[in-house]
Amino acid sequence: MDLPTKLTALGQVFHLYDQFAATLDVACKIDCADCCTANVTLTTLEGYRIIDHLISSGNLGIIQKIRAAPPRNRFHPQITTNRLAALCAEGRTPPDEGHAAWGPCPLLTSSQCPLYMVRPFGCRCFVSRRDCGEIGFAEMDDFVLTVNTVFLQTIEHMDARGCSGNFADILQVMASGANRRAYAHDTLNCSANRLIPNHPLKILIIPPQHRAKIAPILQALRRIKVPGGSSA
Repeated sequence: MDLPTKLTALGQVFHLYDQFAATLDVACKIDCADCCTANVTLTTLEGYRIIDHLISSGNLGIIQKIRAAPPRNRFHPQITTNRLAALCAEGRTPPDEGHAAWGPCPLLTSSQCPLYMVRPFGCRCFVSRRDCGEIGFAEMDDFVLTVNTVFLQTIEHMDARGCSGNFADILQVMASGANRRAYAHDTLNCSANRLIPNHPLKILIIPPQHRAKIAPILQALRRIKVPGGSSA
């Protein structure tokens, strides 16, 4: 699957998730940014989409804002969702993800996100039934968590030749024209850029009690069509 095809499929996956999210009873609203932290992770495919948008809108100054943000111990993932699923299926213990500071997203301006229309799935799927600012955490239904995990696995699978990492790291890497060209040719070096390699989807993380309920969503994901007639 070439890059334009993957970007088209990613947009369709996001649209499908937005349809699902629209059915949820959540406390999230405009100007609600208590859950917007510096620890969001994403794939290089999502990062490429964001940078492509910033270039076309002449708004690459956002990258300078990330670079100028005060240094902090932000989250650097050690393992991707699909790799975690594979390890669990094999009965192996995943690596310790360590601890990180939970500072606010450096891009927020008066609780507004300048990337909202092209925000990554890690931001898109973070919902809560109660106000996070009031209770101090997100309250999420178990089924929603399962759906979110399946979408995370699907997006990683679409970008199986790419990388994952903290959003600040991914965006700075993808802001480089040379890195974007390397990514488009499947030659971007993940470890050299403090990123981790993605993995193809081998097993879905779906609890037995959610299998019947999630079946229509899985069918919809399989029906996603991209240029050339293939499925996501």
